[in-house]
Order: sequence, then structure tokens, then C-alpha cells
Amino acid sequence: MVSGFTQVVAVIGHPITQVKSPENFNHYFASQNLDKVMIPVDIAPEAVADYLNALRGWHNMSSILVTVPHKQRVAGLLDTLTPRARHLNAVNVVRKLADGRLEGDMLDGVGFQRAAQAHGFQPAGKRALLSGCGGVGSAIAWGLCEAGIQSLALYDRDEASRQRLENRLATHFPTVHLTALPTSLAEIDLLVNGSPAGMAGFDPLPLDPTLLETLTAATHVADVVTAPVITPLLAFANERGCRTQTGPEMALAQMELMGQFIGAMPSSHEAAA
Repeated sequence: MVSGFTQVVAVIGHPITQVKSPENFNHYFASQNLDKVMIPVDIAPEAVADYLNALRGWHNMSSILVTVPHKQRVAGLLDTLTPRARHLNAVNVVRKLADGRLEGDMLDGVGFQRAAQAHGFQPAGKRALLSGCGGVGSAIAWGLCEAGIQSLALYDRDEASRQRLENRLATHFPTVHLTALPTSLAEIDLLVNGSPAGMAGFDPLPLDPTLLETLTAATHVADVVTAPVITPLLAFANERGCRTQTGPEMALAQMELMGQFIGAMPSSHEAAA
């Protein structure tokens, strides 16, 4: 039962019906008998700045999660960013510090890595293709480069977004071979959809169907879209015999890290104490 003592956490996005975080976190809060609740907030982009200003004075809400399309917008409105979030110019989690300042971090890349490792995929020395160079895609690309990916092809319908990400990665990871969209997926070890393609109201597939026809069963195929769980891309990949990774898997994999950042979950050290 929510009361005046309940600590509220929000997840903001537009749309918001696809998010899994409230379900995941509220199950956790209930299981731990914590007087906390996570609520989904569908907020238009032009209202985000006012929302963050309100958060500074919102005493029973000390943190928020951030989903599409607000990750980059929110990053530009915060008082401080972790080094990772600053490099990516995007956040997916925000906490209020003791002095009232708002700090953001970007954990999508870490969550993606954890989910991929659970499937046995290790990026070191591999070849990957990422479709979607926005907030979540940038975080995944950064994480792959940190983990030693050999080559990374980038695609986005907005060429300017693709070029910005390529420039950022080239500066920080000069040994990674960065390319544009290949003519075949036959040599790709990892295919990632980091765009909204597959969600209701968006294109069903992140790449041209002709290119997808070159996909082989050896490729690990991952999607960040959480609803539907099996996107058209993953359904196609399953038919080709590929190992697949869903959006909810990534969300669940980073849940502990997000919970720790906002103070809603104990760290591994605290849990063991």
C-alpha cells in the first residue's frame, strides 16, 4: 500500500507502455518488504526540463530511470555525469545527491554485456554490426569497444547520428576497426538492434530484408526492444537458427546495477556484510 512514507522512483519515457522496469523493481521491493514503488511516467520531450527541476524539490522521489527518447536530452540537463555518461552524452539512470545536485550514469552497455555473457558470447576479437546509434546504441557500442571487439559496423537512418558515434569511438578506441553497413552479414559474429525498430509504430525491421537474408546461424542476434519480447528481427533470427538475446534480458541484467546506483538495492559488499 502506497502511503505518505513511501519512497517513489520513476521511469520516464515516451511512450512508456513497453517498459519492464516497474514490474521488475516492484517485485523486488515487495519481496524485500521495502516501502518503495516505481511508477512509469509518459512525458513529452519538451516537458523533461521542467520535470527534472521539479525532481530537485520532490522530497519523496530521489531518483529516476530514463528510457527512449530522453536519454540524451536528460544528460544535457543534469549537474554532473559519470565519466561513461559524459563520453556518451546519454544517461539511463539519475540520482539526487546529498547536496541536491542531479547525477546521471549510462548502464545500458553494461547490461547488454551481462546479458550477452549469460548466453556465452564474448566480444573480444569478434566482428559486430550495430543498427541504431542513439543513446542505447551508443552505450552498447562503447561497451563492445571496451571489451575488445575487433571490428564494428555502424548503421543509423540518421547519418549524422552514425557519424557522431563513429567519431567518438574512433577518438577513444583507435585500434577498433569501424566501418559503415556491410553488403553481407555472413562474416558478422554479433548483430544488435539498438533502435526502436520492432516496437509498435516503428519500422518492423532495423535493416533491409535483403541484407538480413545473408544472416547465418553462427551470428548472435540481440535486440534492445522490450515489447514485443520476440521482435520481428528475433523471430527472423530464430528461423535462421541463430542464438538470440531479448530486450528484457538486457533490462534484467542491469537492474542490480541501476538499483545500486539509485540506492534502492544493496551493493554486493553490503549484501554480504
